[in-house]
Parts: sequence; C-alpha cells; structure tokens
Amino acid sequence: MNAHISSFSIDVPLAGLRSSVESDMTPAKPAEITVSVHVLMSALEADWRELEASNTVSLHQSFDWCASWVMTHVERPLFLRGRLGDRTVFILPLELVRNGLFRTARFIGSPHSNINTGLFAEDLGGLPPEKLAAFILDELIAKLAHVADIITLEKMPLEWRGLPHPLASLPSIRNQNSSYQLPLLPDFAATLAQINAKRRRKKFRVSERRMESYGGYDYIIADSLDERRAILDVFLAQKAARFEALGLPNVFRDASTQAFLRAAISQDGTLENRPLSLHALRLRSDADSRIVAIAGVSRKGDHMICQFGSIDETLAADASPGELLFYRIIERACSEGVRLFDFGIGDQPYKRSWCTVETPHHDIVLPLTVRGRLAAGVHRLIVRTKRAIKSNRSVYAAVQRFRQKHQGKISPASTDVEAD
Repeated sequence: MNAHISSFSIDVPLAGLRSSVESDMTPAKPAEITVSVHVLMSALEADWRELEASNTVSLHQSFDWCASWVMTHVERPLFLRGRLGDRTVFILPLELVRNGLFRTARFIGSPHSNINTGLFAEDLGGLPPEKLAAFILDELIAKLAHVADIITLEKMPLEWRGLPHPLASLPSIRNQNSSYQLPLLPDFAATLAQINAKRRRKKFRVSERRMESYGGYDYIIADSLDERRAILDVFLAQKAARFEALGLPNVFRDASTQAFLRAAISQDGTLENRPLSLHALRLRSDADSRIVAIAGVSRKGDHMICQFGSIDETLAADASPGELLFYRIIERACSEGVRLFDFGIGDQPYKRSWCTVETPHHDIVLPLTVRGRLAAGVHRLIVRTKRAIKSNRSVYAAVQRFRQKHQGKISPASTDVEAD
C-alpha cells in the first residue's frame, strides 16, 4: 500500500549536528553514516520494503502495517533513516504524541503492538552493533530534542530469532509483559509433541464432538473483502459483549482503532505476508450458521502472530471453540511454511498451554529534556510497579477483581483479558 501520509518531507543532513548531551562515552561518528528525518512514508518505501524482508524485523514495523496505522491514528510521524554510503541500514518509524506535559516519540502504534524491533539491515558493513547503537542514541538526541521530551522504544526483545538486537547495548528496563511463542515444524504431529500431544488431541476430539451436537462446523478464512468486513463486524460485536460482561473498557470501541482494522484487512497481501487475515469457525447447520469463534492473524515471512480473538459466549461455549480454532490455525500453518506461531504479549494460561517459548521484552527510554528526565522516571516507576504486581499472581488476581468490581461487574471468566 502506497499511502501519502503527509504533503511534505524533510531531510536533515548529519553534517554539523551533534548531540545536545555530550558524553565522554559517546563514540565518534561511524564512517560514512548519514541520518535523515522524514514525515512522508512514500519517500522511504523502496528501502523500507527491502529492510522488512528480514526475519528479524517485526511485522509491526512493516510498511503496510505502519501505513494503515498512520492513516488512521498518527498526526505527526517521524521516520529516521540511516544510510551507510548509498545503502539504507536502518529505519526507525516513530510517531510524536503528547501525554499531558510530555511530548513522546515512540514506535508507531506501540501501545497496541506485540513486538517492536525497528528495521535494521542484516549486513551493517562490519560496523560493531555497540558503536551503531551509541551513534543512533546520539542522533536521536540531536535530531528530536527540539520536538520531543522523551523517546520510548517499548516492547523490544534484546534477542530475537536467535540474534541480538542492534540496540541491545543501550540502557533499558524489563517490560512488565513477555510474549509467548510456539515453534512450528513441517509435521503437525511433531509440533504437538512439544506440548503434550496426547492431551491436546484429546481436547480437540472432545471439542469436535461437542461441535457436532450443534450441527458441525466449518473452519474458514475470510476471502473476499465483503466477507472480511462482515466477520470483522461480528468480532467487534463479540468483543464488545465480552468487555461489557467483564465490566472492562472496550479497547476496540474507538473509531480510529476500528478504521485501522478495516484498513489492515483491506490489504490482500500474499500467503507469506499479510497484515491481517480473519480466521473463524462457523456453524454448519442450515438452521444456524453463526460464527462462534474468530481470530485476527498476521503473517510476515515464517512468523505468524495472533493479534486478537473472540467467541460467541451465548452459543457452543462448552465446545471451547476458541481452542479449537487455534488448533486448526496452527495445523494449517505448519503445512504452509510458518515456523513460529506467536500468541503475542501478555501472560495468560491458554498461551502457556500452547507455548514453549517466553520472550522477555524491554523498553529503551531516552530523555531529551529536563521534562523528559521526569517522564523517564515516571515510566520506569510504572513499569517496575506493574512488573512487581504481575509477578505475584495472588496480588495480580486481587487487582483484577478490584478493577472489575470498581467498574461495576465481576466475572470469573476473565482469562482472555490482559491488563497493561
């Protein structure tokens, strides 16, 4: 998708600019690297798409995903491009937001993403990652201090797909959430063997028998745009009912989020690269063909991420349609070349039951001004507090109960809701 996000772009040359915060530890500028700042995505599209082909780049920094988010959410995008000679070696897609007193530059769509990496070339021309990271830190300060108080690069794994992140040497704080993955093998039986295959198959058979009592079901992947839109409408209705039952705010309610989802599903993509596809279980009975479970799934290369899910809790809930849908999605993914299925960020029992890998995430927090130092302290305090609460399951459960009671309703079935 080639989206014109703004009517102008700016290029800021490196020459003559240095960090406003000098340090004896700051290395000299790596030879031949130049950095420019842009506000027009189309100016970077060719280089962007070349970088995003790497397995080490998150789908949430892919061009199509960011373009959909910018069109529906972002007023002030900031794209930093680093070039080594005539070759682009990194792009950091950021957005500028104001939170109270603070102006924050952060990854595009960061509050709703599952994993952030930025875009970095696999070949850095022999440049040591530590030297590149220190240089990028210096450039971020030099180029953004006049528009932002703080830079937050959140939900970044310091190691991803077996490789250290190029910015891993920068100071960071452990995020309160991890993400959870299941490695996939070409053989589905071998994949299940990683997670107690006998128990998983038994649960699958029980679910299938119960679904047969409702007339059977079809596993579908929305094909036409009209079908995608119709299934998305069902998801939004199911999720709204779920949040209302739990007495929780509906994170999918606002118009901009819904517009983003509609933009994402409108992109056809390819089998190997699709920003958002909708998988569902639909009853087969002539008398009732309602959709009982939905999952929004993204794929980039051999990495598949479950972005969201819902079920119709008024029908066939005893058949565990959500679990059945995951079984079908993973079974299909194994045969289609997916090698990592990602349940995303946030700790839930159903994720642990499927996953063998827990990936810690970290936040890189860079204050640029005096107010930014205050904002950085607040950010770290909030993260440490949330991490302490979540590490104590009894305390976390009590917080969840209090939150639900304070909002007027209590429901014991809250396992699919992950608070920040």
